[in-house]
Amino acid sequence: MPTSLHQAKAHLSELISRVERGAEVVIARRKQPVARLIPAAQRRRTRIGALAGRPFRLGPGFDDPRANARIAKDFSLASR
Repeated sequence: MPTSLHQAKAHLSELISRVERGAEVVIARRKQPVARLIPAAQRRRTRIGALAGRPFRLGPGFDDPRANARIAKDFSLASR
């Protein structure tokens, strides 16, 4: 969709909305194309950590009271 520089300045938000919907806008100065508005590439979300994106399950007995007591004793904490 070609548009003049003056129209682009006056209707920038409308042009951006069109570009977001997938349109391409060519901006011209004195009928010579000088710029092109296109949708920006979508950035991939980066995940941090070795288990990112994978299910994580705690092993059986992770909350065993005896294990908790041993850990509390090792760290000199009061056992609950």
